[in-house]
Amino acid sequence: MDMAELNQWANAADSFVWGPVMLCLLVGTGIYMTLTLHFLTWRNLPYALKSIFSKESRTTSRGSGDVSPFSALMTALAATIGTGNIVGVATAMFAGGPGALGWMWISACFGLSTKFSECMLGFKFREVNAKGEMKGGPMFTMKNGFKNKKAGILMGFLFALFAVIASFGIGNMTQANSISTAVNATFGVSNEISGIIMTVMTLAVIVGGITSISRVSSIVVPGMAAFYIAAGLLCVILNIENVPHGLYMIIMMAFDPSAVEGGVLGTITVSVMNAMRYGVARGCFSNEAGLGSAAISAAASTTDRPARQGYISMTGTFIDTIVVCSITGLTIASSGVLGTLGADGKPLTGVALTMAAFSHNIGPIGSYIVSIGIILFAYSTILGWEYNGEKAWEYLFGTHKYNLIYRVAFSMVVYVGATQTLDLVWSLSDIANALMAIPNLISILVLAPVIKEEVFSYQKVIAAEKAARAGETVAEEAVQKI
Repeated sequence: MDMAELNQWANAADSFVWGPVMLCLLVGTGIYMTLTLHFLTWRNLPYALKSIFSKESRTTSRGSGDVSPFSALMTALAATIGTGNIVGVATAMFAGGPGALGWMWISACFGLSTKFSECMLGFKFREVNAKGEMKGGPMFTMKNGFKNKKAGILMGFLFALFAVIASFGIGNMTQANSISTAVNATFGVSNEISGIIMTVMTLAVIVGGITSISRVSSIVVPGMAAFYIAAGLLCVILNIENVPHGLYMIIMMAFDPSAVEGGVLGTITVSVMNAMRYGVARGCFSNEAGLGSAAISAAASTTDRPARQGYISMTGTFIDTIVVCSITGLTIASSGVLGTLGADGKPLTGVALTMAAFSHNIGPIGSYIVSIGIILFAYSTILGWEYNGEKAWEYLFGTHKYNLIYRVAFSMVVYVGATQTLDLVWSLSDIANALMAIPNLISILVLAPVIKEEVFSYQKVIAAEKAARAGETVAEEAVQKI
């Protein structure tokens, strides 16, 4: 079998595993959990967002763990906010039309419940290794949470195996390739030099483990997100008169593409099924709700209740898709570049489409902003996925003693990704992600009663905290009157 045949086989397998059955399982699990939890994940979203911005979320004074709840969230977001927010959104909107962004929003709404569930379970069933470090995630949820221990151990092993594979693929080589490509195109630096620099930088950070990774992520993730969001908002504001039409296309083409007419329909796919397929797939791929990777980082958090960490962790889906992906999508939809042709006569897609949208609004600097965004997003993804892969690696070997081998190997593979063509790696990574999601989603459905009990019990804590804050407010107002 030559490389062309291997690529063809991988692409076919990729299309199959991310087909209708997988998408129904992803969205169906989110819908089921949202209904089971009586929409509490939606109703408590303001509480969750307020929690991540509180001073307490940045401390380790409550409960036990390795890092603060905020740092755990930033580590998860480091792995989540990546090239999918720039390239993935553009690809989805080209292949499925502007309506794909609408389906990304829908999948994110139900993904809140999925992300909450997997992260809450990851925290609840975590363990402590011989070094005193936390280790958790879907593999430990299955191992410790299932009544059928053999089934739990088997599914946990499969999840960990696919997580390690995915960490070297989508979490490493593909991200490094995106960085080297962007740096070469924008600044003229060779792929080899970029690969060496990234390898050294990656090893320097990950050798310190979760503490070092979370420290860097807590700086890089908020900074890069703020930078990209500010640039995107500027694009939207400068093109504000076209935003209503862009929103109209997003909403209408998500459900009825025939209601929208114009040249944009001539070069992009415009069926509801395609909009749904690409929107849901890229949405879940971007925010990773259902894949289980965020639950590994959540298990390292220092807090007192699984549900508390679940609420903090689920804000990652909101930030990733509803905020960051929307910035990219709205910029593209309102710019009028969707469906236009490039210099080679082919329709713009992927990063070229995003660059064109930004440049249309703010000039040539838009391409530089997108390039910098890709560099920062992809590098943070490498760091976040290293931790996820390392904990899966530790689970497979049953000890932390070989973690240093993984860290060194992971860093070396960064160079390979930066300097090689990775068509096959992209497909294999997509497949590994899907195969991670299957056991994780099954575990959520199996343990739904445990999740429900924890959520309803925690409602009393939320009510007590709100009452306490209300009492403090009344007391402050009384003092001011005096």
